[in-house]
Amino acid sequence: MGKSKNDIWVGLFVLVGLVAVLFLSLQSANLLSLNWQKTYHVSANFDNIGGLKRQAAVKSAGVVVGRVESITFDDKTFQAKVDLALDERFAFPKDSSLKILTSGLLGEQYIGIEAGSDAQNLVAGDKIQATQSAVVLENLISQFLYNKASDAPSKP
Repeated sequence: MGKSKNDIWVGLFVLVGLVAVLFLSLQSANLLSLNWQKTYHVSANFDNIGGLKRQAAVKSAGVVVGRVESITFDDKTFQAKVDLALDERFAFPKDSSLKILTSGLLGEQYIGIEAGSDAQNLVAGDKIQATQSAVVLENLISQFLYNKASDAPSKP
């Protein structure tokens, strides 16, 4: 009788441990977002989103103020349409701008929002016009190599 009671406790402990590992792995991969704050949704178009993913952070001054809700392709403008869910407690002016930034040299990408100076704030359904696309490392390297090749003296 005592052995089966210990088996139940060990099994319960292992189960709680597995749930904790699953929760941490989903949370670290940004596949699980537990947020009970009320949000409002805005959208923006980008020429190139690089490696931006759904549930990526939206930050202002280094503070997470929202998440990327969805990413779709607009076949009329040939741009990526990014829908953002911003926390209601953070109000940004209508002329705010968005940039796709990278954490560190090769880190994950996120959206940085810079507040504008308009008297009116963003409301649900607004579209942010001022956007700056992601800097793609491969493009920078190829541009650097092209410039170096054109600067090289030509041999007669």
